[in-house]
Amino acid sequence: MASESKNGILTGHFRENDTYSMARPSGREDWLLVFTLEGQGYFHTPAGEKECKAGELVLLRKGVPHTYGTVKGGAWNFMWVHFKRVPESSLLPDEEVLICPLPSSELQRRVLRIFRSLLHDSRAQVGFWQELCDNQLSALILLMAGQLADKLDYRVSQVMRILSAQMQEPLSINELSARVGLSASRLSHLFKAETGRSIVDTLNNMRLEQAALLMLQAGRTAGEAAFDVGFQSYNHFAALFRRRYGCGPAEYKRKTDNE
Repeated sequence: MASESKNGILTGHFRENDTYSMARPSGREDWLLVFTLEGQGYFHTPAGEKECKAGELVLLRKGVPHTYGTVKGGAWNFMWVHFKRVPESSLLPDEEVLICPLPSSELQRRVLRIFRSLLHDSRAQVGFWQELCDNQLSALILLMAGQLADKLDYRVSQVMRILSAQMQEPLSINELSARVGLSASRLSHLFKAETGRSIVDTLNNMRLEQAALLMLQAGRTAGEAAFDVGFQSYNHFAALFRRRYGCGPAEYKRKTDNE
């Protein structure tokens, strides 16, 4: 069974045999998050093929050509959600498909509870259900980022947590490097080597994602959203926004309002 909400969240819980396969040669304009309860699935993208098993979260990035389905000879019991954007996704490594094992049964039960709430709220659409769905998605991505950050250098993990907690505040690489006990150049090199992105790009992406949400769901103007998330210059914000989304922030808001 699947359910789609008005704000583009599409959720479901499938139990599929090994004939199940989904091919999207052009990808999708949203992200896909999957939690496997039993069995195994596979994800094939231009970067190669990965398999997932029970107790693992999988994130497929938007715009990535892909095929996924049940591993041959088995079955796949999984919960899933398609969603437009979550600011916390900027905390994750820049890979086409991320596989995140959840090592403890307690953590797996926590993810299962969040998924069940997400499915319920996206279907019931009662009260502040959109905000509830956004919060649940953010929680899932943060849990995933936390697990994956444990594999990073501890100083990079610390910087990621600072960026997430203080996104709206002025942050400099010199300040961050002092807080983790490295030189600015050493931290910059280490962060890029570990995550595939610079600190500035990571922070800007988080701010852009949050600004887009504020415009669409909180009624903020482009200028208000820019300053809410920490940009000191609207022109700088607008240029970065156009580079990321292919249009200016005001045009983006008009287009999405009309969808």
